[in-house]
Amino acid sequence: MRIVSAKKIQDTLAKLCIQANLFLRPDILRALKSAHAKESNKRAKRILKAIIDNAQVARREKIAICQDTGIPVVFLEIGQGVKISGDLKSAINKGVELGYRKGSLRNSIIHDPILRGKAKYSPAVIHTDIVKGDKLKITVLPKGFGCENKAQLKMFNPTIDLAQVKKFIVESVKKAGPDACPPYVVGVGIGGTADYACFLAKKALLRKIVQRPASIVHRARGLEQQLLYNINALNIGPMGLGGRTTALAVNIETYPTHIAGLPVAVNISCHALRSATKTV
Repeated sequence: MRIVSAKKIQDTLAKLCIQANLFLRPDILRALKSAHAKESNKRAKRILKAIIDNAQVARREKIAICQDTGIPVVFLEIGQGVKISGDLKSAINKGVELGYRKGSLRNSIIHDPILRGKAKYSPAVIHTDIVKGDKLKITVLPKGFGCENKAQLKMFNPTIDLAQVKKFIVESVKKAGPDACPPYVVGVGIGGTADYACFLAKKALLRKIVQRPASIVHRARGLEQQLLYNINALNIGPMGLGGRTTALAVNIETYPTHIAGLPVAVNISCHALRSATKTV
């Protein structure tokens, strides 16, 4: 049994919150540069250059990539051989608060979703998974709400054909239009229950956009490519002003589901898809 202290988790979370908000993921930056090189629309090309420059300034000056530093979503993969000493939830939330304060990141969390009120730094949204081994993997995804507000869920009849699923996903992006700051990364969750499909769609955003893991079945892998083509054909373009790059990638996660249903969820990320991971 390996012991991991709550203090270590807290300190790790603080650093990850700063890292995620200040340093754009390398895979996203590479995709933006590739899109810029391929773009023929002059206005779209200028916008992509501005987005790339923004990320570079944020890294150099150590300031937030975007003023909306999101709601901190924390993913934990906890090894079965790990024992956590201390209060895990408290450590996560204290770590988030410490990181957001130290990094001068915006406080955006209101404790009462109905009455609203003054914004604070926490609590985070926490997802946990029990895995083999004696390691603890911590990932922070600061999810801005311009794009989170465009999330969609549809409970399909299991007898529908794949074309209807594809249409729903593409239409979800079309409805988002320019409002969620394209070019997008589109996370898709298929299967499970209504809530789990939504979780899968968000989890899909964590996957590096050039990776197609062996666990992704051939049909889903092909579907990602088809959807990316169809979404980019919408000509929404960078920041919604036209161009060939409406999305940088489509990432699909699937899970077994009930014979009577087919849940499909879409979770869109803006061009500033930020996440940071560390294993302790």
